[in-house]
Order: sequence, then C-alpha cells, then structure tokens
Amino acid sequence: MTDTLAQGALPPKANFEKTIDGKKTDLYILKNAKGMEVAITNFGGRVVSILVPDKNGRLTDVVEGFDSVKGYQDAPGPYYGALIGRYGNRIAKGKFTLEGKEYSLYINNAPNTLHGGKVGFDSKVWDAKQIDSATLELNYLSKDMEEGYPGNLKATVIYTLTNDNGLKIDYTATTDKTTIVNLTNHTYFNLNGANGGTILDHKVQIFADEYTPIDPTSIPKGKNDPVKGTPFDFTQPAVIGSKIEDKNEQLTNGKGYDHNFVLNKPSLDSPVAIVVGDKSNIEMQIFTQEPGLQFYTGNFMNGQNTMKYGAKDNHRTAFAMETEHFPDSPNEPKFPSVVLKPGQVYKTTTEYKFSVAK
Repeated sequence: MTDTLAQGALPPKANFEKTIDGKKTDLYILKNAKGMEVAITNFGGRVVSILVPDKNGRLTDVVEGFDSVKGYQDAPGPYYGALIGRYGNRIAKGKFTLEGKEYSLYINNAPNTLHGGKVGFDSKVWDAKQIDSATLELNYLSKDMEEGYPGNLKATVIYTLTNDNGLKIDYTATTDKTTIVNLTNHTYFNLNGANGGTILDHKVQIFADEYTPIDPTSIPKGKNDPVKGTPFDFTQPAVIGSKIEDKNEQLTNGKGYDHNFVLNKPSLDSPVAIVVGDKSNIEMQIFTQEPGLQFYTGNFMNGQNTMKYGAKDNHRTAFAMETEHFPDSPNEPKFPSVVLKPGQVYKTTTEYKFSVAK
C-alpha cells in the first residue's frame, strides 16, 4: 500500500483495474453538484471513499478503506466498505430450516456463519453499469446452493449520490426457490477522516428504545431488551466512548458495541441514527426501511492493515452502522422474517446523508 495519497484525494483508478475470477474490476466515481464525490469498486460493491466537506470546507474522506483492489483482497477482516450477502450478520451454528428442510452453511465465525459464509457477496465481482455521473448499478447472480443457500438469487444494488449530499443505496432481489436474504453495506466510517484516530469521541444518537442482547458467541438471545438505564441508551446524543468500558455483560460479549438496535420507526423521511465527528463536525444521518441497525465500534480492528493515507486500522478507529434485519432471524420466529419466495421482490432502501453539524 502507498502512503502518498493525500487526505481528501481519491485513489488512482488504475489501482482497481484487475481481473478476478475472469471478471474485470474497476473504480467508479460518483459526483454531485455540490462537489461531493464517492468512489465505489465492483469488487464486492465496496464503498472505497466518500469525500465530504468538514466544518472548514475541507474535503474529507470519511471512509476507512484501501487504495487498491489488492488491498481489499489481501485484508484480514474482509468486509471494509462491502455489500454483504446473501445474509448479513450471523446465523447460529451455520444452520437454518426452511419449509421443513435443514440447510447447513460454512462456519466462518466459529461456531456461527457470518456475513454470507466463506465467500460472500463482499468477495464477488459484480456486473457494473454507470447510469450517469451520480448513479451506479451493480448486479450479481448468486446461484442455487452457493454457500449453502437455496435458490438462484438475482440481486441488484443501485448507489445514487444525491444533490443534498446523500449516498442512497437501493437493494432489490428475486429468487426462483424459497430462500433467506438480508443485504446490507459494511462501510467503516470515521467522520474525522480516514486516518483520523479514535472514533470514541464521536457523538451518536440512535432512535431505538430496544436492542437485541447477545450470547458470548454474538448470537441474539431471541428477545429485545430496553436500552434505558444501560450503556446501550443512545436515545439522546452520547459520546461513543463514555460507557464502552463499563462493566456490562453485553459489552463483554460484544467486546464493545456490536449489537442490533431495534429501530423505533424505520423511515426514509426522518433519521434512525445521527453521528457527529468531534473534530470535523461532519454529521451523518442514516435513513432506512430496515427494522434493525447493527452498531459496531471496530472492536476487532487491531492494526493489521495499512489503509489509505498510510493509516493503520487500529482498534476502534472506525465504526459501522449496518441497516438490516436482525441477526439469526431464520432461527428466531419472533424476529421480522427474512424469507423470500418466488414471485416476491426483496426491496429496501438506506441512505447516509452528510452535512456540517449546526
């Protein structure tokens, strides 16, 4: 990796021009009228960079990632910026039953399956079509029994950069056999900028009165608990690091925050979560139609990778907010269903909108 890339500059396109599994990868640049830019590669549908102005008007890259496709290929911890599928988050013991038949998945996060399995959507080369300067369409056919999931699943993801500085992600999918699907995006953010140090001083608000507690293997216990009176209460803005080291069984189980929040009111009109960078004053609002938000505080980041701008992915130097259905939903009948049947269309939208906090 190179450390000569200047903060606020996009990686060279040539670094992403490669052939993987017989398919060509590239870097696609989206721009809007306000000068915001987003770089996305069709390798894993990954968001590589998001350039937004900070409180001083300086373009700042708020995405932790790599400056080449090789960086993403080689990284321990492969999910940086990626589209996740066929099932985002964990499935207990890599097993689920559908229409009376049990399916077994690859165990890649022992004893569970995480983010689709051994080779998830994050490692696939998607078919890309740049619709216009602000829109990228990605398509992928996940074949019947790929990674153990039934049905030929046709997935389409459209990234759109709006003129009010939002990155909108539209997901659709269809299947020819009953299956499960839970798509999301796993961008790692640091609103002080990539190479901006700890995210523990970022301020977070999540409009969720409940969350799903987990066991020591990060599988939900099948119930929702109130956040009130716990370190999981972000109903009012709170600094991430203020309670992350509290003595709390759930924080121990997740090694920090790595939990699904049950959103009070999923909406594309009002935010489900708001994050503000303490140094940059960059504010990110999240809008979604999904019932859950997985808030992850980079607990497993350990400085193994050299990222863009020469940064190391040190402990808790980025966070993720993955809009999705709940972890292990196929095995929890009380959770919102993730079943998709032939003739149905899986359709959901999430938007990350950026501004300078007032």
